[in-house]
Amino acid sequence: MTDTTDIEKIIKQFALYGDLVSVKGFGSGHINNTYVSTFNQGGIELRYTHQRINKTVFTKPNQVMENIVHVTEHIQNKLKSEKFKDVSQRTLTVIHTHEGLPYYVDSNGDYWRTYLFIDHVKTFDFLTDAPLAYTLGEAIGVFQNQLSDYTGPRLYDTIPQFHNMKFRYQQLEEALKRDSKKRASNIQKELAFLQENKERGMVLVEGLESGKLKEGITHNDTKINNLLFSEQDNSVLCVIDLDTVMPGTILFDTGDLIRTATITGAEDEQDLTKIDFNFDLFKSLIEGYLSIAKSFLTAYEISLLAESGRNITQIMAVRFLTDYLNGDLYYKTTREHHNLDRARTQIKFIQSLDSQWANIEQFITSL
Repeated sequence: MTDTTDIEKIIKQFALYGDLVSVKGFGSGHINNTYVSTFNQGGIELRYTHQRINKTVFTKPNQVMENIVHVTEHIQNKLKSEKFKDVSQRTLTVIHTHEGLPYYVDSNGDYWRTYLFIDHVKTFDFLTDAPLAYTLGEAIGVFQNQLSDYTGPRLYDTIPQFHNMKFRYQQLEEALKRDSKKRASNIQKELAFLQENKERGMVLVEGLESGKLKEGITHNDTKINNLLFSEQDNSVLCVIDLDTVMPGTILFDTGDLIRTATITGAEDEQDLTKIDFNFDLFKSLIEGYLSIAKSFLTAYEISLLAESGRNITQIMAVRFLTDYLNGDLYYKTTREHHNLDRARTQIKFIQSLDSQWANIEQFITSL
């Protein structure tokens, strides 16, 4: 962990003005080290967020920041054209260095960035009810709509092959051949399920390859805790955590939205009787989403909304199982079979989805 003295030196590299009052660690994230500073600017206190970007996860931090600048500037321009007066609360504001760069590289080769801190907001860790599900869906629809007319440079693939099902199955098969931790005998049932569903799981990646699905900009981590809500009510102000913003089908986002919002238990739940698909939350989520997104989705994309949830859940099952075979190298674990438990919850969720598929299809058709 970088000490306060070093942080102060790093902060000075960014174009911030006024008197530095304090710096302290912030949040509990496992990817990037985060600090918050307070500046006195002419009697007004302003706060800024400072983060060291994890080079292990993001091997080209400069590309991550270029993507974020393109996306946030596009959203800012849209909001200004629509006469919003609180633009700095509705999208991240990247603070550049004195040299005009959106990042600073320290003497260790680590990349740092600075954002304007967004105040007077709250977050939710879990989806609690149908009205909040509607709001969540609506907010992701708004975010996608803001970027649907983006015409700037193509974004970088900050994590190549991130949602490429073909690549993820290849990784699984390679891990299975190595079986470096001798765990393959524990997962025959799970492997059989994933093999049975392999062909169906290719629908999104093959849709992109064939052009049936258009390429857009995707967030790739549309959990509810990546949204900032107004302190005063449950309206969404800002979508954050833009590190994985990159090209893809927007169905990657609807898929992760469904996967994380409509499951009835924790991602690593060991008691699989607690894992189901909540159809009522799904209906509210999709109704909220389509209240905005119907204007820019194709008929084919709408037909695959529910399938996207199944697809992204499947890809996560493949990734968790691969990491389990490899000895838990990617995902943080706290017990021996943690990644296997994660894979099993994903499979159980797919099975619950399948058991209600007729109702799901009927609902999507009605919309």
